[in-house]
Amino acid sequence: MLRALLLLLGALAPAGLGLPTHAEPQPDGSQCVEHDCFALFRGPATFLAAGQTCERLGGHLMTVRSSVAADVISLLLSDDSPRLWIGLQLPTGCSHPGDLRPLRGFQWVTGDNRTSYSRWARQDGGGAPVCGPLCVTVSAASAAAPGEPAWEELPCGTEVDGFLCEFPFAASCRPLLVEAGAAPATAPHVSSTYSTPFGARGADFQALPVGSSAAVAPLGLELTCYAPPGAAEARWGREAPGAWDCSVGNGGCEFACNASAGAPRCLCPDGAAPQADGRSCAPAAPPSCHDLCEHFCVRTSDASGSYMCMCETGYRVAADGHHCEDVDDCALVPNPCPQLCVNTQGGFECHCYPGFDLVDGECVEPLDPCFGTNCEYQCLPLGQNYRCICAEGFAPVPDEPHRCQMFCNQTTCPADCDPNYPSTCLCPEGYILDEGSLCADIDECDNGYCQDECRNLPGSYECICGPDSPLAGQVSTECYPTQVSDGGDGGDDGGSGEPPGSGAPGSTPAPPPAAGPVHSGVAIGISIASLSLVVALLALLCHLRKKQGSGRAELEYKCASPAKEVVLQQVRTERTQPKP
Repeated sequence: MLRALLLLLGALAPAGLGLPTHAEPQPDGSQCVEHDCFALFRGPATFLAAGQTCERLGGHLMTVRSSVAADVISLLLSDDSPRLWIGLQLPTGCSHPGDLRPLRGFQWVTGDNRTSYSRWARQDGGGAPVCGPLCVTVSAASAAAPGEPAWEELPCGTEVDGFLCEFPFAASCRPLLVEAGAAPATAPHVSSTYSTPFGARGADFQALPVGSSAAVAPLGLELTCYAPPGAAEARWGREAPGAWDCSVGNGGCEFACNASAGAPRCLCPDGAAPQADGRSCAPAAPPSCHDLCEHFCVRTSDASGSYMCMCETGYRVAADGHHCEDVDDCALVPNPCPQLCVNTQGGFECHCYPGFDLVDGECVEPLDPCFGTNCEYQCLPLGQNYRCICAEGFAPVPDEPHRCQMFCNQTTCPADCDPNYPSTCLCPEGYILDEGSLCADIDECDNGYCQDECRNLPGSYECICGPDSPLAGQVSTECYPTQVSDGGDGGDDGGSGEPPGSGAPGSTPAPPPAAGPVHSGVAIGISIASLSLVVALLALLCHLRKKQGSGRAELEYKCASPAKEVVLQQVRTERTQPKP
């Protein structure tokens, strides 16, 4: 048991360790005829083992269907006379002793019995039935005539001297032709060594199957036999494109090889063009119609191949009928431009004289930017834009720049008086009419507009709020904003909810006086007091209106401080009263 395990491990060890297993046998000789190659393998082998070896190499045991195949066997056997398996066998059963067919009931390993040749060692078959399984060997020792090895049936399990394999191929290459002078002086002889897919190597082959390789020494050239798609014959080639040495197999060129310019290159005949490998030639495609014309090409007849060239807009066909040249559009009559024309490649550009603008292909005078504006006084053009301006003594309203308002930045400015009514004059806000047609600044600081420090400005004023003001340290027109209260003397008004009383605690208010007739002097006093209150309210409203930025002050409107208005009324009274 232990010995059997050791033997098993010994058999598996080479494969498990990655060591090479039993190598395939190398052929002792081979010959290729047209699309078939035959190889002789020496060494004891049964029919089954021989067939398996041929199949692993891509073939099968040899079929001898003609005298040509028999001649190949004679060449491979040479002078010795070994027994070699061929691919002929008799399945299980017996053949009729009187069977006169060429194969006597035997079949080829390819599954058929077609043949035009047979050379049995016993011609009559012995008069007794032959029962299988039997397999056939060939040898020169039992030949009926010299050069015609005879066939002999043997049990298939018999080990004979070797076997013959057959390898069919769709195409094959001829041996390379090397012209004289191909080798350098240091290597006067150039030889080619071939290797076949089934393991045969050597320099003497009549044909090489597809997949064979050739090594050309000493040129360092490695080539492979391949069949181009759709080609009937195989050719020698390599992955690198282009020709190799022209003296070896014509450089691989399908047509001609030329090395006159230094590096070898392949040439193709007229009407053919080189292919991607740089060695094959194919019919050149006829030039495209569009390759013949610079811009456009129109076929006039498919049968004759005639055509006509056309050009893009702005060009015309040149004298050669193929190229296009520019048309000078500015020389056309009528001229395509209203004023100035500049020709360009395939077109033209229109321009206008100075002072004109190109609008929709026409030269027109530029529009006045002030046309249709709503400036109150005057419009000033500024290129494509405009600006509204005002007369002297007026300035645009900030929020409405198309309108104007009176403006003065000095103590006195001339009034705006109606020329038809000289007595009707207007002054800017913050000014008062003085001396007939002169507007004088109202000094708000003299009228007590500020409770703290006051600074008078032309047409306005500003207060610098003191430390006791809610706006301490700020500049404003109101340092003490008006606070609305419930009345009283400024005491606490958030307590009991009872109206403040003027008497002592616990006292009752005095009853109202009884109604009676009003004296006429009292009525006059009440009227004067009421009128004074109305005047005071009007002065306060004018002050608030002035501070909110109203535009213009009418002479008759009392838009000044009460103090200045009283002085003005006194001056007017003195002027109107007659002097004593």
